[in-house]
Amino acid sequence: MDSFELNKVLGAILGTCLVLLVTSFAAGAIFSPAKLEKPGFEIAVKEEAAGGEKAAAAPAEPIEKLLQTASVQKGEQSAKKCGACHDFTKGGPNKVGPNLFGIVGDKKGEGRGFNFSAPMKAKGGVWTIDDLNKFIDNPKGFIPGTAMGFAGIQKDSERADLLVYLNSLSDSPQPLPTAAK
Repeated sequence: MDSFELNKVLGAILGTCLVLLVTSFAAGAIFSPAKLEKPGFEIAVKEEAAGGEKAAAAPAEPIEKLLQTASVQKGEQSAKKCGACHDFTKGGPNKVGPNLFGIVGDKKGEGRGFNFSAPMKAKGGVWTIDDLNKFIDNPKGFIPGTAMGFAGIQKDSERADLLVYLNSLSDSPQPLPTAAK
């Protein structure tokens, strides 16, 4: 290959690079994204009702009443969303979260061969149905700083089913609380 042919090949390569560079600059100028005031994602929240009052939520039915009609089978189905982080079998392994067999009536933040977060250890006491209900509804609200990244289960009946299922996972299940008359 003579030098004239080599110059044509190198010229074509350099010309292509120059066209790509100019195209990139032009596309960047035309399609540049708007700069955000601060980094992050916008989170949609419910607007307040007219007059500045918050919309009234439906009154929640007491969990004690829901527990009386709750289903262990439905609770087992609800627990599947917890199965990525928790195991429910007796003597089963810890995963991202502790094994939950026999959790009702057990100490908070202790034992189970699991390294609990400091806020969970500091909470103290035992897991009652009421405490589990509050924790499953809003983990970060019940124990601020907990390592549990789950947003919670807001549907009362689904939470009641899950609580009945968790209570059934024990060699000696705890008596379910009854609604006060």
